[in-house]
Amino acid sequence: MAKLLLIESPGKVKKLGQILGPGWIIKASMGHVRELMNDGTDSLGFDLGASSIECRYHPRDARSQKVLSELRQAVKQATQVYIATDPDREGETIGWHLQQALRLKNPQRVVYSEITPQAVRAAIARPRTLNSDLVAAGRARDCLDKLVGYTGSRHVVWPLNNGAKSMGRVQSAALHLLCIRERAIQTFVPQDYWSVWVNYAEGFKAFYRSRPQSQRKSRQDIADDKVAEPESERVTSPEQAAALVEIAQAQPHQVVQIKGQQKKQSPPPPFVTSTLQQAAGSKLHYRPEQTMKVAQSLYEKGYITYMRTDSVMLSAAFCESVRAYLQQHDPTNLPQKQTRHRAVKGSQAAHEAIRPTDVNRLPSQLPVELATEAARLYELIWNRAIASQCAPAQLRKTRIVTQSGEAYWEARGQVLEFPGYTRYWHNLSADAVLPAVNQGQILHLQQAQADQKQTQPPPRYSEPKLVKLMEQKGIGRPSTYAPTLKTLRQREYVQAVKGKLQPTDLGLQLDEALEKLLPDLIQPEFTAQMEAALDAIAAGEQEWQAYLIGWNQSYFAPAIAHAKSQLLSLPAFTESRPVSDRKTSVRSIPPHAKPTKTKCPTCGETMNKMPSRSKKMKAKHFLKCSGTGCGTVMFWNAKAKRYELPHAHRQAHNPDMFVDHPCPVCGAMLERYEYTKAGQDKVMLRCSLLAHRRSKCKEVAFFPSRGEFWSPKFGTLKLPEPQV
Repeated sequence: MAKLLLIESPGKVKKLGQILGPGWIIKASMGHVRELMNDGTDSLGFDLGASSIECRYHPRDARSQKVLSELRQAVKQATQVYIATDPDREGETIGWHLQQALRLKNPQRVVYSEITPQAVRAAIARPRTLNSDLVAAGRARDCLDKLVGYTGSRHVVWPLNNGAKSMGRVQSAALHLLCIRERAIQTFVPQDYWSVWVNYAEGFKAFYRSRPQSQRKSRQDIADDKVAEPESERVTSPEQAAALVEIAQAQPHQVVQIKGQQKKQSPPPPFVTSTLQQAAGSKLHYRPEQTMKVAQSLYEKGYITYMRTDSVMLSAAFCESVRAYLQQHDPTNLPQKQTRHRAVKGSQAAHEAIRPTDVNRLPSQLPVELATEAARLYELIWNRAIASQCAPAQLRKTRIVTQSGEAYWEARGQVLEFPGYTRYWHNLSADAVLPAVNQGQILHLQQAQADQKQTQPPPRYSEPKLVKLMEQKGIGRPSTYAPTLKTLRQREYVQAVKGKLQPTDLGLQLDEALEKLLPDLIQPEFTAQMEAALDAIAAGEQEWQAYLIGWNQSYFAPAIAHAKSQLLSLPAFTESRPVSDRKTSVRSIPPHAKPTKTKCPTCGETMNKMPSRSKKMKAKHFLKCSGTGCGTVMFWNAKAKRYELPHAHRQAHNPDMFVDHPCPVCGAMLERYEYTKAGQDKVMLRCSLLAHRRSKCKEVAFFPSRGEFWSPKFGTLKLPEPQV
């Protein structure tokens, strides 16, 4: 019998088969195989008890069910099962789900960050058990995300009735960052200012300064030294600008200060997930989602190490191979000691940065069958990894300060004297050469001018810049950046405008509502605290069930209750209605909604037709109740030719028995009611609202008659096709 290796992606099967050879069966789980069920309170699929959490899992879909069936057959043929899912918390959690679903008694966990013979065989030789702390962190994340997403969406977002579909622990915090910037842009008032400069016949341009750099102490002045394109200190009035030009033209100019210094620029660290997405976005114009898809293909083919990481660490073996490469091909770029980079706080030090698996596989030597976008990304990764181990670049920076009357003028120059790492990764501004001048030298003015300018609003974030900001703020983790941006686009909360992310009206409306209803939850610092708690769980410092139960009891459940009580105070719920009608009326129909003839099975109000782009829905719409605070939704069942409630809510409302026809008294949907009388199975149609059946609708009863339904009081009923 053979040994069985369980992996995630089928793209790795061929490569791993070549490495392990005969005697091995390699099967892919196709990613996640199980997920929390959509039952129970708010369809969470788990129950929060006083001291424990009961989770209920099921296969994600029909494909996962088929995969699990095939894996069970493979397990029967194996003498030993190895779990080689991806080397992160998510991979550890998938491994645990495989163990549970396949009822594996003693699976061996193997971890490798690159698909090379050396790494894979070394991992097989040193198996371990599944890490219960990492699994706990993964399960906690699943429950936490579903608790926030499902509960918040159902009780806070849906009642807004504005077309918003969901909120989320990470997505709402990321959206808030975009909306903060957008509101700053909208409220920005431009201010006029003038940049004053002079040109000298000696061959350089200088900008106005109120005093020499040596006398400037403020933080802003220090920051000015780093401006790539220098300009003068801002002059805020045309009169002052004209006076400075007049001084420059009337007074003689001489050199009062020359400062030159050598500076070393250290190489950047190798890529982590966020910096790879940023660099691929700025240099290759890849979206984060595209970058990760291409990187996944490179990883599966054995070209790069695992691409979901926040560690800048490189293996000792790889660093030695880079030094050997430099010694042979670029000896002047070989530093005396191995270059080490400071780890980011909270990063998983056991992981490696993203790097090529073989430094001698040059970008120019990639096989021609490799896709162009993959080859370009590999070149980016190869260059950055090599650069990270090179010698620093050496710069000569020069500053010349001149004076005319009471005005000072400053010119800056920069020359790259030794390229160092920039031969592989160029991130410096272009050379700016200043002429040789002497202290006290008289200069000859050619031109003096004041350029009128306007302050500009802060720029919108590109996707790479937002990823960088999310990383800095501690929002999400490497595996969540790209999916979060994808969700924001799919929900139509943001749109790309000239390569920048701009919140839509819907996104701004949702963020404004959440800022009033759940203000803490959308703050980056609050989300970062939750990420820190998950890190503590992964480190074995926090018990996951106690954390989640405590967090829900102390914050989330009271916050949701408070948000629900505040919903009616939002402007959208009170505008455009007479005061006398506000307690009983429904909201005005949102712009994305279209009224239908279907009544809500919960409250009897009109259901609105809402557009949807969800791939999980066969229809391109769903129905949503227009009643204030109701939030009931229904989905089209093509087979049954009727609208139905989500599975999680059918037991309470019995919607399997709904027919698409309103109650003739109250307008709620009629339902089929099956009962037994005199030993015979019978059926009738009645009002679906229990409270109404006991009062005003107690006489609503239709009985089958010649293929139709008939009522002694309301006559014959024909069931029409659904009208939307």
